[in-house]
Amino acid sequence: MSASTRPAGTPVLVEADLDEQRLAELGYQQELRRKLSGFSNFAVSFSIISILAGAITSYGIAMTAGGPLAITLGWLVVGGMVTLVALAMAEICSVYPTAGALYWWAAALARRNKAAWAWFVGWFNFLGEVAVTAAIDFGAAITTSAFLSLTFDLAVTPERTFVVFLVIIVAHGLLNTFGVNLVRVLSDVSAWWHLVGVAVIVGVLAVVPDQHKPISEVFFEVRNATGFDFSGAAVYAVLIGLLMAQYTYTGYDASAHVAEETHDAARAAPRGIVLSVVVSVVAGFVLLFAITWAIQDYDAQRQTELGLPPAQIFIDATGQTTGTFLLFICVVAQFFCGMASVTANSRMAYAFSRDGALPGSAIWRRVNPRTGTPTNSIWLCVACSTLLVLPSLWNTTAYLAATSIAVIGLYIAYVGPVFLRRRSPDFRPGPWHLGRWSPLVGWLAIGWVGVICVLFVLPTTSPVTPSTFNYTIVAVAVVLGAAWLWWLLGARHWFTGPRQNLVPTVAQPDPEIPDPAPDAGTPDPAVEPATPDPEPDADPAPGTPDPDPDRGTPEAVADPAVPEAVTDPAVPDAAADPAGSGPGRAGTAGGAGAAGGVGAAGGERG
Repeated sequence: MSASTRPAGTPVLVEADLDEQRLAELGYQQELRRKLSGFSNFAVSFSIISILAGAITSYGIAMTAGGPLAITLGWLVVGGMVTLVALAMAEICSVYPTAGALYWWAAALARRNKAAWAWFVGWFNFLGEVAVTAAIDFGAAITTSAFLSLTFDLAVTPERTFVVFLVIIVAHGLLNTFGVNLVRVLSDVSAWWHLVGVAVIVGVLAVVPDQHKPISEVFFEVRNATGFDFSGAAVYAVLIGLLMAQYTYTGYDASAHVAEETHDAARAAPRGIVLSVVVSVVAGFVLLFAITWAIQDYDAQRQTELGLPPAQIFIDATGQTTGTFLLFICVVAQFFCGMASVTANSRMAYAFSRDGALPGSAIWRRVNPRTGTPTNSIWLCVACSTLLVLPSLWNTTAYLAATSIAVIGLYIAYVGPVFLRRRSPDFRPGPWHLGRWSPLVGWLAIGWVGVICVLFVLPTTSPVTPSTFNYTIVAVAVVLGAAWLWWLLGARHWFTGPRQNLVPTVAQPDPEIPDPAPDAGTPDPAVEPATPDPEPDADPAPGTPDPDPDRGTPEAVADPAVPEAVTDPAVPDAAADPAGSGPGRAGTAGGAGAAGGVGAAGGERG
């Protein structure tokens, strides 16, 4: 793994110009405000993974299926494989730092059926993002309800938990509406809150309890309360228990979705993806070890009336007051987690709408000119997540199925572009890449996702009844079937994949660049465009043989392929645009000239 570094002292303005230039090469003008630092980009993904959210709210899954071995060593095994997935994704993100992320990458890398790949990967990603946001905020509502029960003696009921969920997700919508600056600050606070919070919880659980579980049991004890008793049932239970870790390790694609708001995105966004996973693996292991080590009565704490085993472990190990304080740390962390999830979800919805893939795209792709955020997309995601949680008022099975489809749906979307990248001989790595390790990392990541797609649709409890049936396979079939049916009946006729949105802009006169056509970028067939004199040092347009093959190509003008034949059909193709032929020069009408940039009115790169 390697990443080239920009020269020390590079002005921020120049860096911003390079970010906007690269975005223009991909076919988009800068609409979102580029305010996030590399740390802020990492913080968004780290906050969504949130070891104080996913690992806490799903801890009971592994307590039932697999026990301490699945909780501790299982966390490390899954974390190692997820790191490979993150590495493979990050390499692609470095080449295509755009908010569309996964579905955009799929369209760019597919050799055939580009629009179809973008459609299905995009829908899996969108539905997975909505389901994860719903799961995170509903988990936060469960934890908050347990906290309110301990502090105000309020009974935990489905109705009360749903009301708490509504308060939390509406607050997240409001926070994201205020603008990227506030979210950036809170995301930075969130990262430190998680790290310091884990340190506090681990320290208290290590010192305060009068007794701890034997270390050997923390790592190697196996528990099987699934009801299965066939030969090898214990091994099966451990495998099912890995869902705890796999569910926690979701959402790190957020670093890619906010790439258009991140400085030096081609390097910072891939780093954010990988570091968010690696830091979570280490910090999460320490946290889970401490919680498991502090268990006093395994069965009683697994079946606690609070509905949250870690809360009962905190109280039994440290007392009511201290245990409630530790739970409060988790409540705040989960609030931050949900806020970051809404951020990433809304950016993905904005990008997908920008390319016309969602019903009502003209509404959802609007950017608030005052805040520079996709306000309508934010509230679309809030509404969809609320609808997904609504059935929990009378039946939790549907919600649990949605949580499972979130895991499988997101990971299918994660490795779809990785698979296409492995089959694309024309892929040209960006400034952050894996070098010779790329093939091994990519195929291992694809193999792991294949394993979990089978594993997490299997029955989780016995006997299998309508109330215990794992509906994940049904949910996967419904999502895939609905997306396929929509594609077959209509979308294949109008969805062309990622659309460019560059528009004509007023530029200063340049004697080497012809004036744009008077009708906002539509070429006048009666006027022959002037052809500028060739520049001796200009790079040839993509696809033109280099007259000097020994000449080195600077990394800054590497021009990876973008999706072909996926431009907005309403925008004429400016294939012959001479303004995009000069290296590093801005093209007419807002196009990017670097390495044969985008031509006038957002046409395809020459």
